[in-house]
Amino acid sequence: MRIYIFLCLMCWVRAGSYNFSLKSNVSRHIEYKKSCLEFSKLSIKDSLRDLLFPKVKIILMLYSRNNINCAEPLFEQNNSINIHFNPQKKTVLIIHGYRPMGSTPTWLYRFRKTLLNEEDINVIVVDWNQGATTFLYSRAVKNTRAVAESLSSSIQNLLNHGASLDKFHFIGVSLGAHISGFVGKIFHGQLGRITGLDPAGPKFSGKPANSRLDYTDAKFVDVIHSDAKGLGIYQPLGHIDFYPNGGKHQPGCPTNLFSGMDYFKCSHQRAVHLFIAALETDCNFVSFPCRSYKDYENGLCVDCGNAKKDSCPRLGNQAKLWKEGLKKRMEGWPLRTSAFLDTSGQSPFCTYYFVLSMVALNETMKNGSISFKLLNNLGTLENPRIYENSKSFDNVKKVKILAQFLSDVANISRIYMTYSHSSKPSCATCKYRIKSLMLESLTYPERPPLCKYNFVLKEGEAVSLQPDVCKTKII
Repeated sequence: MRIYIFLCLMCWVRAGSYNFSLKSNVSRHIEYKKSCLEFSKLSIKDSLRDLLFPKVKIILMLYSRNNINCAEPLFEQNNSINIHFNPQKKTVLIIHGYRPMGSTPTWLYRFRKTLLNEEDINVIVVDWNQGATTFLYSRAVKNTRAVAESLSSSIQNLLNHGASLDKFHFIGVSLGAHISGFVGKIFHGQLGRITGLDPAGPKFSGKPANSRLDYTDAKFVDVIHSDAKGLGIYQPLGHIDFYPNGGKHQPGCPTNLFSGMDYFKCSHQRAVHLFIAALETDCNFVSFPCRSYKDYENGLCVDCGNAKKDSCPRLGNQAKLWKEGLKKRMEGWPLRTSAFLDTSGQSPFCTYYFVLSMVALNETMKNGSISFKLLNNLGTLENPRIYENSKSFDNVKKVKILAQFLSDVANISRIYMTYSHSSKPSCATCKYRIKSLMLESLTYPERPPLCKYNFVLKEGEAVSLQPDVCKTKII
């Protein structure tokens, strides 16, 4: 199996690099160009050459809103900082992973441009293509330590010019995630944030914290796992670990070898595309803290933590909201969290979550299941995925049901609800009194919840309810 994964890695194509010899002083080996810097263009020939003449080079490509389309070297020839770098602003470093054939990551342009559209920051693309372009995956793994050492020297130079560790955000893809962790260790966990996008699994799974990305490497570490059965790692590494669709095979990705290279890369790269989609769209990729994906699928993890707005952790750049909430957590909350969500199989991958809360008055309403549909103001009926198999309705006890929609239902005119008892035979004449019902959007918690009070359900019969804005949020 390890050989199979290794062969897959050899076939994987995505890269980045920076012309800076690790054996020399930073200031002596930076190539200064008056024209725009370009990502290293390597090929399979360079992978072959690496077998006999291994070499590691790094190029630090600086982007800002002043040079959004034209990368410039971070450092000038005299080791001074580029005029476009503002030490008072946040600095995001994007670090790619293993690239056996030397190609440029197709997502790189979109990623850095989206970051700059979102926020006025410094963006540094860490191009270590020469070092990642090799047929020997173990050599690329070894090179991650050297890249981290080089980056730490560059970061120290920025600190000497007034930058702050608190304002550094490392975003590492695959091997780049572990490089980020190694830099964080050098600075004793004082980096502001590290985001690991499907950190590489081979050579890292099961290793101790000092040999991989770990939550102690920065003040906040968030991780997206998207290919845990292949090129990624399954074990939680951060303060919060997101597992979209269980963290393994991603919807919309090829399921057989006849699909070519995409079969190997699609799920692994989905973490990158989810992060970008969370930046580009207004969709909140809300996630649910849970012990396992199975428990989440069975509707056992409906609550996001508390009743406050934005309490659901959000995948992507908005994970920082969870970081800010860590200090406000109630006593007893774990420092580390695993969170689960489901996405669609096509960009922008967004789905929409609602939670339905009910209080039933009938003790006989046990071991049954609730299903419902929503009618929007355009007359379209939306069917959700219900995350529950059965619920026990104890006397005057609130029950919460999680539901996911593929389309956003912004203006709800009616709720069609059906209760089905699990026992046989069914009771066609049975009626069940409901004290209250509340429907909330978890994806957009700013929307007012809708309520319905004092109504009756008949077994197996759909009831049409016209909800109103809740009198109070707590029912």
